[in-house]
Amino acid sequence: MSAIVLDQVNERKRRFLILATAAAGGAAVGATAVPFVASWFPSAKALAAGAPVEVDISKIEAGQQITVEWRGKPVWVLRRTPEMLAQLDKNAALLADPDSKSAKQPAYVKGVGRSIKPEIFVAVGICTHLGCSPTLKKEVGAASDMGGDWPGGYYCPCHNSRFDLAARVFKGAPAPTNLEVPPHRYMNDAVVLVGEDAKGA
Repeated sequence: MSAIVLDQVNERKRRFLILATAAAGGAAVGATAVPFVASWFPSAKALAAGAPVEVDISKIEAGQQITVEWRGKPVWVLRRTPEMLAQLDKNAALLADPDSKSAKQPAYVKGVGRSIKPEIFVAVGICTHLGCSPTLKKEVGAASDMGGDWPGGYYCPCHNSRFDLAARVFKGAPAPTNLEVPPHRYMNDAVVLVGEDAKGA
């Protein structure tokens, strides 16, 4: 076999080996890059944990509260009675921040009721002191186990913080601020979407 034929054979082998090596290298880089790039995006579980939560409020009776989970936090949805709403205006002198000036809440929940619809109250059920979950104590005065002057509200058993039925903190409580009101909006008269408002927050 002549030297020219051998050179042609070797040149073909060389090209084949270069192409095969480049393809294998590209596949290896792709196999490494895909999981790496995918790790930049949140998992389905993480997306679900932060996703808005639809709450059917049509079956909540007057005076009843339900709890749903949003972003790993308990969120209360309370249907307030006319008596509960009337009491809110009387609580101002008892409260540290009656106008919720320092509270974490969307701008559209202004007012003593801290709600879009007066009768439906939505709040994150975590005390602003050390993160315990307060208990609903809706009975008023002597009917409650909170004392004769209790106007109805929430009681945190960890360190005795007290809040009214708009989750506004009472004076002298360890909790520094009113409870948080999360972003929310009404999809219709029967469903409130917790975790998203009209602006998509």
